[in-house]
Parts: sequence; structure tokens; C-alpha cells
Amino acid sequence: MKRLIPAIAAVLGWVPAVWATAPATLTTLRSIHSLSNAEASKSPAVAFEATVTYRRAGETTLFVQDGDAAIYVFADPAFKMIPGDVVLVRGKAQPSFRPIAIADSVTVLHHGELPKPAPATFDELVRAQFDCMRVSVRARVVSADFVLSAKQVTTHLKVLADGGLIDVFIDSGDAGNLNGLLDAEVEISGVASGHFDGKMQVVGVNLAAPSFADVRVVKRARTDPWTIPVTAMDEIFSRYHVRNLSGRVRVHGTITYYQPGSALVIQAGGKSLRVMTTMEEPLHVGNEADVTGFPDVHDGFLALTGGEVRESGVYAPQAPQPATWRQLTASKKVFDLVSIEGEVVTEVREGSQDEYVLIADGEMFSAIYHHPEADGAQPAPMNRIPLGSRVSVTGICVLGNANPFDRVVPFDILIRAPGDIKAVTAPSVVSVKNLAMLVGLLVGLVVAGGAKGWALERKMRQQTAAAAAFELRRSRILEDINGSRPLAEVLEEILEMTTFKLKGAPCWCEVRDGAQLGNRPPEAEGLRVVCEEIPGRTVPQLGVIFAGLSMESEPDESEGEALTMGAELATLAIETRRLYTDLRHRSEFDLLTDIHNRFSLEMELDAQIERARESAAIFGLVYIDLDRFKEINDGYGHTIGDQYLQAVSLRMKQQLRSRDMLARLGGDEFAVLVPTVRSRAEVEEIAQRLEQSFDEPYAIEGYELRGSASVGIALYPEDATTRDSLLSTADAAMYVAKHTRRQSLA
Repeated sequence: MKRLIPAIAAVLGWVPAVWATAPATLTTLRSIHSLSNAEASKSPAVAFEATVTYRRAGETTLFVQDGDAAIYVFADPAFKMIPGDVVLVRGKAQPSFRPIAIADSVTVLHHGELPKPAPATFDELVRAQFDCMRVSVRARVVSADFVLSAKQVTTHLKVLADGGLIDVFIDSGDAGNLNGLLDAEVEISGVASGHFDGKMQVVGVNLAAPSFADVRVVKRARTDPWTIPVTAMDEIFSRYHVRNLSGRVRVHGTITYYQPGSALVIQAGGKSLRVMTTMEEPLHVGNEADVTGFPDVHDGFLALTGGEVRESGVYAPQAPQPATWRQLTASKKVFDLVSIEGEVVTEVREGSQDEYVLIADGEMFSAIYHHPEADGAQPAPMNRIPLGSRVSVTGICVLGNANPFDRVVPFDILIRAPGDIKAVTAPSVVSVKNLAMLVGLLVGLVVAGGAKGWALERKMRQQTAAAAAFELRRSRILEDINGSRPLAEVLEEILEMTTFKLKGAPCWCEVRDGAQLGNRPPEAEGLRVVCEEIPGRTVPQLGVIFAGLSMESEPDESEGEALTMGAELATLAIETRRLYTDLRHRSEFDLLTDIHNRFSLEMELDAQIERARESAAIFGLVYIDLDRFKEINDGYGHTIGDQYLQAVSLRMKQQLRSRDMLARLGGDEFAVLVPTVRSRAEVEEIAQRLEQSFDEPYAIEGYELRGSASVGIALYPEDATTRDSLLSTADAAMYVAKHTRRQSLA
């Protein structure tokens, strides 16, 4: 449910007390309304009485009204109240679409009557003349469905008033209330608010009502929609009819993007607008222009349709705003001209566009260049950027989701010309691709070196059985390097091959930060010991390989060749195994908390089900959902939020047995696989320990964070017998526990 949820970002200025005094506390809604957003950004204190007109459980949304003044209040869900309660709100004002209040406390004084709803038209609502007030609207129901908001089922009606569509949200999940509503004329009482895009621009009208008692059917539909005659699919347009009385508007700005026959973007300072147009004549990016058209909403974003453009001839280009991935995904810069740096991971030439896939701040997005139409001619060659290069991209930010309250919204950058993407630095030498090339080169070197050695042996021994045995050993080692055999066993094979090459001389190796392997004789001090470093890719040395030769023997080139070959094979074995181990760890463990991820848990669940079937055993699954984690993330920042997740994971892990498996499923959701239990009580005892692990606060960078979690359990095979059904059952039990606790606190 898309509601007005303000960004809590106070800009506080320090003023010496000797020169200024704190501003007076605002005690009426009218005094808060009179603030400008610039004044509200100074966070003046508020303390006012008003009547609750709408409050939704589990959300921060609260609307209050006093006479003909109403306001939105951002209030902790822990503050319990119902419509009609007269409350005292203490807190501070903050800027938003219009100034709002952030509640530090809400005290219920007594219960009274709801304000009488004011009759309102669509035009009055879309101009925000009744913003936050309780109103009544007459309209026709065109759709009636359910949506999930704050993990609760809510009724969503789309109604057509004289002037446009209104979204109505009613706190009810009773399907019986929807019977006979389609095409009915209704009168709805509720709190009016705007529907906003990413820049907090009004793109629609919302009404919020506590129950279906606020919906009165004025006139039933003349015909039940499910009894009208069936229309052939290819004939439905014959029933199409539109009566649009929207007035034409004119705007002025600089052209920042133009795709002939489709769309352009104009920008003036921090404001930008997409214009849908059929014009195909040349327009010049950077020129100021007047644009006239009709206001509309496309994909949830404010837009002009039927756009006609007249350039002024004044060249006044907009400077692109430098931005980070996190800033762009927050949807505040939609359709703005921006610049962002990232690393190119792939590039694709398509018939109508060139696409560059980039990574910035560890996250992925695309930069897209649409080919200009050229009467069937082939587009100009793609601006090829070496993969791995760090580039600067300039273009228009477009998003796939218009909801300004989603924390992470996918976005693309529309570039205007191939030159809008420029390399800043060359590809890093250290990359997965180069590592693969290095491994391939090492394999090639080893194979080439082995082939050369094999040819020499063959020539010297005339294809003797010993040469065949040596080649067989080397081939088997190369196979084992690319297989699953333990590294220690592969290194011992290499040492045995080196011993064979040196005619029985004992060989051993010392792996850096690891074990000593091979055959180091006790009397090594009486031998002539020669060695060769095992070179590394990212470190100077991975270890050392040794050979013990007789004191009477004379040094020769064969010693160095044998040790070099052994060292090269050892390098290949160690680097390949470490790369494989690292990739496997990344696939099975959560990179933030270093506990198992969903993929790893699901694999272990499948295996545990098979083991339980074979032995007729039982096991448990615990589902954990962190309470109010979003508030920690929003209030303290994502860095603190990440550290909180790490601390929570560590504390929960300390409550488990060594054989239990803790996994992060994503976001603030975790699960624990309890593989060895005798009864449900054992699983419940572990779940209780996990809940109690949140009793003590978390100290993170000077903040004391208090958290809690809701848990649910499922027992195999009593509750479910498949992986997905176990997860679903435990998840459902968790939501029941969360709802029960909320009810007990109410």
C-alpha cells in the first residue's frame, strides 16, 4: 500500500545560545501548516491535540485532524490508538510533500467523535486541497481486489469519480465485502492523501478507510459483470470510449534527452519531466525549449503526453549531477541528467540498442544507447569498452518502479550518444577473467614444459617403460588438479613424481601457512638439500619444494628442471584449489554475515529429508524474522544496519549446538536447521533461546540498539515432508507468533 512515509532527515544548525533562543513550540495544526518546508527542516518542536482519523496497525502511518486542519504524523507502531481517539502528540516538524510531524510520544487523552467528512471532488483532491483530511467521495467501483500491506491483507478499490480514478484502501481482508461492488455507485468516507512518484510529486489520489463501515452503496450495478455476454477477443475495442477533459499545459526547460517519435526529457534545475511525443524533427540536446501537452501518469511517473516542442535557440546545457548507485536506486533522481562511475562487466549489441552492464558499489545496472532510426541503414559501430574498465556514464536515470517508499528500485541510465560512456581507468589486472587466463597459461606452461621434458626423456631412454610411467604420473596429476581429490594428496603425488625424476632422491615441501608434506628423512642434515620456491599469483611465495641429494653428487641441470616442474605443478594445484574453495564458499555462505545462505540451507534440507526417511528420524526447522529492522536501517544508516545483522548472526550462532545450521535467507530473515532432536519440545527450547538472545542490547559504534525477533517452527514429518512446505510452515508459524505478540501488546 503506497502511503506518504516521509524521509526522516533533519538539518540541524548550531546557534550560540547567547545570540538566539529556541523557537516556540507549535501547539496547533494550523501553525504547523503555515510552515514552509525550509522552516520545517529546522525541526521546530510541536505539541498539539487532535483527533485520530486513521491509524493502521503495524505501520508508522497516522492521520490526525483538528477542525479544518489535518496533518500526517510519523508515529512508532508501538503507539496504540483508534480512529476517534483524541491524542496529545509531542515531537518535531519535518519537511515532506508538506510539513509533517515526527512523534516522540502520543498520549491518548479520551475517545471522541470522528470529524464529519467534507464532500470532495476529484479536482479538489488531486490539487491536495483536502490533504490529510477526512472526506467523502461519490464514485463508481471499477476494480475490487486485495493487496498485502505491512504483512496484512487490505482491500484495494479503484473507483472512478467525475474527473479521474481514485485508489481506496480499506483495512479489511473479508472477501464477502466485495460481493456486488463492481460497477456499483458508492459513497466512501476516508482520509485523503496523494499518491507520489520518486520525487514526491502527486501522480494520483488515495483514500484510506478503517473499515467497510465507511463504504455506502448508493446504487447497485444495473448488470452483474459476470453475466454480461462474452465478447470475442479481437472485437473488444469496439466497446472502447474515453472522455478526457484534461487541460493543456506548457512547461519550460532544457532538453536533456531526445528519442525522435517516442520521448524526450526536459529539466530545469532539480526538476525534470518525461514528455511522450510523436515529433520526429531534429531537436538539440542542451537547448532551452517550451513544451506543451497534457498531464498524465505513465508507469507511475508524472509525464506529458501529446508533447509539442518549440526550441528557443538558447543553448543552456544542464550539468550532470554526480551520483552513486545508492542515490539513484532511492528514486529521487528519476529522469534527471546524472553521471555515475562503474566497472563494465559485459556489453551487448542489439538491433535497436547498445547495452553496457556495469557494477557500482557492488551492485549492477545497465547503460543503454538507443540507435537512431536511419531508414534501414546499419547503426554506427558500438563504442567498445574493454571489460573490467572503470567508466564514467552520463545520461538520464530511469526506474522500473515508481514507488518512492521502496528502499531499492532497479534503474537504468539512458545515454544520449556513444561518447556519454568514457573509460576512466583500464581494466584491473586482478580479475576473474585474467585469473582464468593465468590458470590457463599455467596449465599451458606446465603442459608445454611437461611435453618438452617428455620429449627429452623419450629421446634419452628410447621410449622406455620408465618414460611412459613418468608421463602417466604427470597426466594423472593434471586430472587430479581439476578433480575433487584433496590438495594434500595431489601435492604428495607431485613430490613422488619429482622423486621419480630425481632417481629416488627424497622430496618434500612446506606450504605457506600450512603443513609439511612428503618424505623428509631424519638425516636430512647429512644430505645436499636443493630447493625451489612455489610462486604465487597474489603473494610472492606459496611455499618451497625441497630435494635431498647425496653429498657426493655433482649439481646438474636435471635437478633444477625436476624441481621447477614440481613447483609449477604445485602452483597450479594450490591456486586452482583455493580459487575453487573461494568460489564455493561464496556460493554457499552469506557474504555479509559469513553464515550459510538460502542456497546452502535448501541443499542441506534436501539431504536431511533423505537421511530422515532412511532412519525414520525427525528434525526441526526454525524461521526467524527480525522485528523493526527497517527502522534501524532508516534511522542509523545501512552501515549500522549491516553491523547489526552481523552482531545478531553471531549472537544467535552462540545459542546453537555445533551440529545446528544457521542460515540467512535474505534481508532480515534467518532460519535454523535442527537436525538431531527427539521431540518438538527440543526445537521449541532452541527457538526460545534464539528469542532470548535479543534481551541484551547491541552496542554498535556508540549506539545502543535494542532488537527483537519473531520465530516459528516446523517439525519433520509431523508438520511437512518437503523442503518448500517445511519453509512455508515455519514461516507461517512465525507470522502467527508475530501477530499474537502484537495483539498482546495492543
